[in-house]
Amino acid sequence: MLLMANGVDHPVEAAELSPGISQLYTSVSINPPTAESMTVCYGFVCRRRESLDFTAADRAALGRVLAAGRSSAAAERRAVQKAVVWFDRRMGSILGTDRRVARADFRAGDDKHNFDCWDTTRNVTSLLLVLQGWGLLKFHTVGNPRYRGNALVLQTPHNTAVLVERTTRVEWVVDMWTRGFAQLPDVMTVDQWTKQN
Repeated sequence: MLLMANGVDHPVEAAELSPGISQLYTSVSINPPTAESMTVCYGFVCRRRESLDFTAADRAALGRVLAAGRSSAAAERRAVQKAVVWFDRRMGSILGTDRRVARADFRAGDDKHNFDCWDTTRNVTSLLLVLQGWGLLKFHTVGNPRYRGNALVLQTPHNTAVLVERTTRVEWVVDMWTRGFAQLPDVMTVDQWTKQN
């Protein structure tokens, strides 16, 4: 992982990632993102992979998207939603996920064109780490992924990426799995998210 400081990329050892975030990458034998690239997972539990090598145009586009969120934490969360849509569009035609459906799992019967929630958790967490490394997140840091699932109340297992608001420490999910291609991901507090199905 690389962090930006004074406009210069600096390496950050993988050990500096929290165990929860590190597990996202070690569990499927991929490297964490860097300031230059990230591994994009698809095909369910990262069985298919593609590298997203960030171009100067990509950095400029994401910089513009996040600039719209500089006024408040809520504005930054809205900008993050748009950054996730940017990612979805940027990779959709390359991966074939431009025909992906919301809540895809093995029942969709089309793993090569879809993400499961493990893929979206890894991809969104990676994108957030890149944005954080580039210094584009002012009000939030990247948190550990969150999990839910309670068979006793018929709640199916699910996981998602998380942002932590710096001042309040409130955790916010950024969940693209529940939405179709190029739709804004769900953003809500973890407390709200854990009660949904």
